[in-house]
Amino acid sequence: MLNALLFDLDGTLTDTDTLHLLALQQLMQEEGRTFTEEDFEKHCSGRANPDMCRNLFPDRSVAQHVEFADRKEARFRQLSTHLEPLPGLLRLLAFAEQNQVGMVVVTNAPRANADHMLKALNLSARLPHVVVAEELARAKPDPLPYLTGLERLGARAENAMAFEDSIPGLTAAVKAGIFTVALTTSQSREALLAAGAHLVIDDFNDERLWQAIDQAISQPAR
Repeated sequence: MLNALLFDLDGTLTDTDTLHLLALQQLMQEEGRTFTEEDFEKHCSGRANPDMCRNLFPDRSVAQHVEFADRKEARFRQLSTHLEPLPGLLRLLAFAEQNQVGMVVVTNAPRANADHMLKALNLSARLPHVVVAEELARAKPDPLPYLTGLERLGARAENAMAFEDSIPGLTAAVKAGIFTVALTTSQSREALLAAGAHLVIDDFNDERLWQAIDQAISQPAR
């Protein structure tokens, strides 16, 4: 049966790509560089900060990467004092709570961002379990963050469902052996399906998602 839901954060619980893009554009402009949506999708979307900085600044030191990432995340937090959950998310959380389905957030965002975003969404109390990939040996697209999330809940991959919006995150969840639902907040339906998504939805009200949940929760545990 279904006994675990694992959620990415950015682009999954709430649509934040426009704010991350704006933060990067502001900082890049301060350095005299332009930064486009295409640059963001190629180098940043769904990636942990070390990967992002290596892509953006291959000639800079690790210390300089850390300094830039810290400034970028601080700018993002300034821009995101209030966030809205994606449509249907609160319905899904209520369903999980009523049916005693465990929930965990699995994110490549730094701890300060995760805490800030959950507070801005008013979800800190409802989603207390948070796995921060940068605190592990490997971040997404490695499956370790999702495997850690399963371990945190005492759940098995075959009895779980993951929600993602980025290609690195989707890759991580699929490699962990979890039925993965992709949201079209940052990538096209075709790209998500090509990356291995088991189901692609626009938001959490999609009836195909609820059909999949009904089917999963009625199956015996494996």
